[in-house]
Amino acid sequence: MNDLYDKAKQVLPHSYAKYSQFKVAAAIRLIDGSIITGVNVENASFGLTNCAERTALFTAYTQGYRKEDITEMVITTEKDYLISPCGACRQVMSELMTPETPVHMITSDGKVTTVQNKELLPLAFQESDL
Repeated sequence: MNDLYDKAKQVLPHSYAKYSQFKVAAAIRLIDGSIITGVNVENASFGLTNCAERTALFTAYTQGYRKEDITEMVITTEKDYLISPCGACRQVMSELMTPETPVHMITSDGKVTTVQNKELLPLAFQESDL
């Protein structure tokens, strides 16, 4: 997990947080050992902002990976307190990662909180609900 945290910290400065000044970075490990990162990218029309978690996941899917290929995710910010994924990210994560995928939320001073993906959004809206 330390290498994922290091990768997320490396890309954190690339976050485009012009409006909120709230930088977020994510890194996911894939079953083949590769790591994909993402940062949040804001927009003046706030609803069009994309979060770091979704950026990383969408990049992985663009490269042909799927939920079974994702072994863990790290999320970090410049804050020294726990930050968890927003509701939109939780919904996307519930579909694009397995329920058991570990999600590590790491503060700027290195404190780690780990949960399984399924714990982030109990009763998630799923394909079976359509």
